Amino acid sequence: MAILTTNNLGQSFGAFDLFQGITVSIPNDGKVGLVGPNGVGKTTLLLILAGLAAPTAGQVHRARSARLAYLPQESAAAFAGHDNNIYDEMLSVFGRLREQEARLRQMEEKMAGGAFSDQLFERYSAAQVEFELAGGYDYEVRIQQTLSGLGFDRDQWQMPLDHLSGGQKTRVLLARLLLEKPELLILDEPTNHLDIQAVEWLENTLARWEGAVLVVSHDRYFLDRVVNVIWEMSPGGIEEYRGNYSAYLHQRQERWERRQQEFAAFQARIEKELDYIRRNIASQRTQMAKGKLKRITRELKAVEAGGLQAVKGKRWSRIADELDISGDDWGVADATAHFKALQPPAGRPPQLNVNLRAGHRSGNIVLRAADLEVGYPGTSLFTADDIELRRQECAALIGPNGAGKTTFLRTILGDLSPLAGEVQLGASLKLGYFAQAHEELNPHNTVLEELLNHENMPLGDARSYLAQYLFRGDDVFKPIHQLSGGERGRLALALLAREDANFLLLDEPTNHLDIPAQEVLQSVLEQFQGTILLVSHDRYLVDRLASQIWDLQEDRLEVFGGNYQAFLQARRQEKEEAREVAAAVASTGQAQDGNNGNRLSKNEARKLREAVRQAEADVAAAELRLEELSQALQTATAAEDVDKIQSLSIEYAAIERQLEQLIKKWEELAHEQAVAR
Repeated sequence: MAILTTNNLGQSFGAFDLFQGITVSIPNDGKVGLVGPNGVGKTTLLLILAGLAAPTAGQVHRARSARLAYLPQESAAAFAGHDNNIYDEMLSVFGRLREQEARLRQMEEKMAGGAFSDQLFERYSAAQVEFELAGGYDYEVRIQQTLSGLGFDRDQWQMPLDHLSGGQKTRVLLARLLLEKPELLILDEPTNHLDIQAVEWLENTLARWEGAVLVVSHDRYFLDRVVNVIWEMSPGGIEEYRGNYSAYLHQRQERWERRQQEFAAFQARIEKELDYIRRNIASQRTQMAKGKLKRITRELKAVEAGGLQAVKGKRWSRIADELDISGDDWGVADATAHFKALQPPAGRPPQLNVNLRAGHRSGNIVLRAADLEVGYPGTSLFTADDIELRRQECAALIGPNGAGKTTFLRTILGDLSPLAGEVQLGASLKLGYFAQAHEELNPHNTVLEELLNHENMPLGDARSYLAQYLFRGDDVFKPIHQLSGGERGRLALALLAREDANFLLLDEPTNHLDIPAQEVLQSVLEQFQGTILLVSHDRYLVDRLASQIWDLQEDRLEVFGGNYQAFLQARRQEKEEAREVAAAVASTGQAQDGNNGNRLSKNEARKLREAVRQAEADVAAAELRLEELSQALQTATAAEDVDKIQSLSIEYAAIERQLEQLIKKWEELAHEQAVAR
């Protein structure tokens, strides 16, 4: 059953049609990812579906009594007039439960004070059952888990809402919506203000969400782990694809190639028909030629009106009836002109003609450092032992904001000196630097002036080159300080591509880029023959490019010699080893402590041991299932079975998240067991 459906939905602003013809539905448990280029109307569509804006065409139908919740990209004004702190705002979600809890306490006090009666006890029992079923005994735990998961430390819970930044308010609103548990959760870029740990927590939460989710996100890795349907939005409507983001990529390519083949066959047939008409329109076969002209006129009109799919499977008489064409409206020249004007099928994202050529390289070592300390005079940010990067490798530098990633790039560039150690660069290197803040761009220049200052070239060539980066027409005269984040990023890429560098230092290159632009950049970097040092929160890009992971955590940079998936597996292995150490500590504590005043009773100790053993068995079973799924994925990948890959990937992600929870549960039980002995 659908919780929300739309029928021929459209939105226009004057004569401009933002989008039209959207007919979609969301099932009760659907997890839908909405993707499309910036400016296509994704946020406007979300506002309409959430009931916060009205469409200019079509209807939205929502299931009766279904609760919807909407998270905007920015929530700075979300708590205007609220004088709560963070924790009290979360408590306000459970006002009814807290009233029930207060009534239970009152009845308990009456019974404890001697006012016990069978009637009072029955009322108390019924109220207690209702309270328990409504989640009365775990709502405070849910609040704590949600706030911690979204990155709020316990010492921040008492902060007044009006003292929070815009990003913090967005996270508070997201926490509140998750606690409310609506039947449909509509999220517009929910990961914008979250660090990696918070994003991973949100992924796990949404994957287990019992209701429906509609999410707009530029985080492709997030979409891979959360959604099972992709809506691809364009001005002409929405196309639906089954599966997560990776499955969508395969299906989209297959669909586009199929339409290209259909279009090519259609063009060949029409061209053959037109050739026949030209040769016979004035001969003895005039009537036959005119008949053909009528038929292709109708067909070309139908294609012009609704695309190739509009004529597929229709009889010519139906087309004529629908379009009311006499056949004499066009001559041969008109039909030929319309044929030449036909556009190939859409489906591929906009192409940025980025061409990053790797220049001459000499030797294997591109970067080497030992006993390194990075920071500013008087401020140490992190240390590292041995770092080595060879040509044609890609190292991904990951870690929390403020840890020193950008400072490290500036140290490599020579803008800063290391506090200790030395950074050595290989011979014959030409560095290309993509700055996160694009501070190398002159904000007072226009787009065209910035390119011409970077490289002297004819004006026409410069405009043609900028057009490859989607700066067309008057866009080239826009001052840089008026550009959006995505536009500044595209301009920085355009300049970088002219440098012919063989060692790229990229600081958050996908920030502010929409998904089509991210896909193009990824494709270009995958083909780049030089060396890359990538700083990025884009886990999908890291997963596709990195051959090394440089993990910056707690003032320490650790080098992992493998790709991102191997890194994640190693991190899980570390947790398992920590679990084994905890077990050893618990065992030692049991042997040494025979007279602990906090020891459990024999019955309690037995139950705890059983719980620990069961937790260990659950972890082992989950690990075994992951291994089976990994082998099955390899088989399905070799067979290019997209549907199988999709279903196995979804199950693998679910079991992986389950394993993380099981390990955490085991660690808590083992710790409890160790403390009690």
